[in-house]
Order: sequence, then structure tokens, then C-alpha cells
Amino acid sequence: MSRAEVIKQPDESWWKEAVVYQIYPRSFNDSDGDGVGDIPGITEKVEYLDSLGVDVVWLCPVYDSPNHDNGYDIRDYRSILDEFGTMADWEALLDALHARDIRLIMDLVVNHTSNEHDWFQRSRQRDGEYEDYYIWRDGSPDEPPNNWESVFGGPAWTYDDDRKQWYLHLFDENQPDLNWRNPDVREDIKEMITWWLDKGIDGFRMDAINFISKTDGLPDGDLDEQLVGHQHYAHGPHIHDYLQEIYDDTLANYDAMTVAEMGGTSIPQAAEYLVEGQSGLDMVFQFNHMSVDEGSDGQWTLDEWGEWDLTEFKEIVTDAQGELATTFWDALFLGNHDLPRIVSRFGDDGAYHEESAKLIATFLLTLRGTPYIYQGEEFGMTNVEFDSLNQIDDVMTIGKVEELFETGSIDSFEEARGLVNYWSRDHARTPMQWSDAPNAGFTDREPWLEVNDNYHDINAETALADEDSIWHHYRSLIDLRHEMDTLVYGTYELLLPDHEQLYAYIRTLDEEQLLVVLNWSDEPAMFRTGIETNDTEVLLSNYESSPDSPLEREFRPYEAVVYRL
Repeated sequence: MSRAEVIKQPDESWWKEAVVYQIYPRSFNDSDGDGVGDIPGITEKVEYLDSLGVDVVWLCPVYDSPNHDNGYDIRDYRSILDEFGTMADWEALLDALHARDIRLIMDLVVNHTSNEHDWFQRSRQRDGEYEDYYIWRDGSPDEPPNNWESVFGGPAWTYDDDRKQWYLHLFDENQPDLNWRNPDVREDIKEMITWWLDKGIDGFRMDAINFISKTDGLPDGDLDEQLVGHQHYAHGPHIHDYLQEIYDDTLANYDAMTVAEMGGTSIPQAAEYLVEGQSGLDMVFQFNHMSVDEGSDGQWTLDEWGEWDLTEFKEIVTDAQGELATTFWDALFLGNHDLPRIVSRFGDDGAYHEESAKLIATFLLTLRGTPYIYQGEEFGMTNVEFDSLNQIDDVMTIGKVEELFETGSIDSFEEARGLVNYWSRDHARTPMQWSDAPNAGFTDREPWLEVNDNYHDINAETALADEDSIWHHYRSLIDLRHEMDTLVYGTYELLLPDHEQLYAYIRTLDEEQLLVVLNWSDEPAMFRTGIETNDTEVLLSNYESSPDSPLEREFRPYEAVVYRL
């Protein structure tokens, strides 16, 4: 199918009908007892994935890496990191997934590499064709070339004593940015993409892909911006050309899906990437709905975090359902490896743990778009509690806390403890809780990151044994989505936009209408609206005995019901 046909006929595509399950390999399952999850460990759990009913696995990086950013600093794009296994192990995983009709997509990390990548090692020595593979600038060792800030905190520049120049890194200093203006860089990247597609993968999740084009001259950024320099390295002047070139020369020749991670992207901007002939993308991870609980200066605003308004959230999601999902397609998510656990952030991981986790699942799996489930969400894994910075592995959290110390915003970790315990990426990276065995059944030895203490109660084995569990609710929702085209291709209509507790919407396809009612609060809420309901049917509920008719009905705390109208 050509790109034009996909855009003109959005009703037919396997990736629109799919449910994606994201795996963070380091934390999923350890097969060899070294405390680190690995590829054979994932293969051991393929039956588990199949039983859940997912259609696609998104595998976070397993490439060779020094692990300064847990695999997102790639040393060799065509090798597997030893602690994860071998290429033969990876091929066995691919075969096991494909044998069960589960597709596999890989992370494509091409804004930057590791500073141990051969390209960078040769570039720092000004080695022939590799001299301009990265973004180098002259200047005094005491002053960076511009005022850009790294996403991980601190300056976005590091001085290299070998080359006697500064290099740009929008993330960690061990992750130098590639110079996409160099056509040789783009050719090498396209060859690598084709190499993986030829091995049989089914697409890519494109990491930080909106950063690959920078403004000419690399001018200083606005000091009033949350992230100084962002306006000059996000959505740069050649971004659409670069992405379309990748698509035309590689992905256009395969039946593959693409989802692009684009932090700091508005919904209209995201839509521009989905227009025919613009970028060749299928979906965009845009994070507007994920900013509702941020402070005035972004995530890491001290003493401003955690509060969010349902009406604002509904407005943002509805904008995306209109501008992205209706005309093009949307990527549906509330969590991933970079975000806190969804039930701790958007639900109630205490008194209403089960109910709110099921409500969030109902939300994600009944919107128009492709749903993404992050490992552990399906049985309600929660955030952990960190008592000191020594417990943190995440380079971003460490960098942000160190920045708070350097600016004098805090004098002790205790002053930032609440902020860290809300935002740290390590919440999503604690080991998968398979059972109530030692270390949650993740490993026989000490795990690379401490297991959440609540694994005795919250784990996959316990959830599978309970037919009313969060896990079985996910399975029922996935089955319902597979059975009902209305949940995939139906239109979306928001009801009660100003209601501060209820999130309700109608999905319509041809003559079929489905109503989703979510009481996103810990207090009862009355559902009153002007819609006509004659013979209604409860298709799925997270409480027992939900009445057939929702009208003039009080919904219990975190109650979620899907009706056929």
C-alpha cells in the first residue's frame, strides 16, 4: 500500500487495529540470573503476551551500548548488547512472536549515538569522511557555543579535549547529536534501517525524531523558555525533508508501521507530520495531554506538580481525537518507560487501585487511535518511594536534581523528594512483578534496580488467577476492541465537556453507537445528558451490576462502563 493510499483510506490498516505492548528489556524478565532482563527472558514470556491478546511488541533498545542512558546511547546499531543476549536470541524472539501473529517494532534512535560509537571516535580524530558526522563548534573551553540546555539538565555542549572543539548533545554528554545535514550520515542511517527491515521487523518507534534538524547557525535560545534552545532544535527547517527521505528510500518498500516520539509538539504541529508527502509517518507520540499535571516551568518545577484538571484533560484529548485521530491517526498512551506509573499518576493507587486502573484501561482502549500498553500496566503496577538520590538510576532525574542544587533551589534531597517521587523515570523501570516469589520472580539474584515492595500483592501471577482482576479487564477490553470495528474506526463525540468528574463520549460507526462513561474521581457522580437511549446494553464494566441504562444514574468512584446504545 502506498503512502497516499494510507492517508486517503484511513479505515484499513493493521497498525490501526492493533494493540501495542511496550517492553523495557532490562526490567522485563531475567533468564540467566545476572539481575538484568534479557532477550531469552522475553521469549520465555511470549505465551503471556499472546494470552493478553496484544498484536505488536515495541521493544526498547537492545543494541550494543555502554548504557549511560539504558540503551538509548547506541554504540553499534547492528549488534546486540551482551547482557541482553545474542543476535541468535533476538532472531528466536522474532520467530516466537511471528509464530503467534504478534509483530515486532524496534526503537530507532538516530538523533544521537553513544560517544563510544565508531563514528564518533573517528569524528573526534577528524578522520576523513567522519569529520562532520556530529555537530562540532569552535570556542573557548570555558564557554559553550550557545546557551542551549540539555533535556537532561545542564548545558547541551561538552568540550572535547581530543578535537579541541565543543560537540552538541541534547541529552546526556555521552550521547552526541548526529549531523543530519551531512548526506553521508543520512545514507548510513538508511542502510541501517533497511538492514533491520530485511531481518523481518515490522516497523519502528522513532526516538526524539523531531530534534534531528537544527536552526541554521545554532543561535541562542530564549531564556524565558522552559528548555532554552528548544525552539531552535525542535521541528527544524529540514525535518520534513529528512523524514520523507527516510520513508521514500526505506520504509516505503515494506509493510511497516512508524510512530514518532515528538516531545514539545503541539497537536497542529503533529498533524503536519501526517499529511501526505510530508514525513511518511503513521502516528506521532505528542505529549500535550501529559502536561496537565506539570508546574508553571515544566515537569521539574519545585513545589508545583501533581494537580490536574479533568476538564482541561478532556479538552486536549478531544482536540487530538479531532485533528489527529479523525483526519489521520493517533497514538494512545498515558505511560511508557519515561513516565511515572499511570495508576499512581492518573488514578488512585490506594483505596481505588483496582477500580481506577480498570478505568484508565477502559479509556485507553476505547478511543480512536492505536493503544500502547506499557509492561506492568495490565495488572496495575505502581510508583515506588525513593528516600535518597543514591536509589536513583535515571540519568535525567539525577541531572535535574543536581541542577536544582547548582541553582540554589534546594539544599538537600529531602526538599526535592516529593518532586522526584512524582516524576522519576525509574518508576516505570523497576522490575516486572511476575509473582510473589523473591524479587517478584523477575530474577534469582539481586536485580539491577530495586523491586517495588508491593510485589507480594501486585503481580501477574495473582492477577491471572483472579477473573475479576485488572489483567482480565485489559484482556476483555482488547477482545472487545478486536471484535468491534466501532472502537477502532468509529467517530468520537465528547459529552459533558465541563463536568469535573465524568468523562463520557460516544463512538459511532454506521448504525452502531457505543457510549463510554468514566467517573474519573473518588466521589459518586450523576450522569445527566440529552442523549436518547432506548435499548442499552452493558458491554463491559469495572463494577458488578452496572444498570443497563446510564441516564440519571449515579456512577460510583472510578466506575467505568461501555454501553451499546
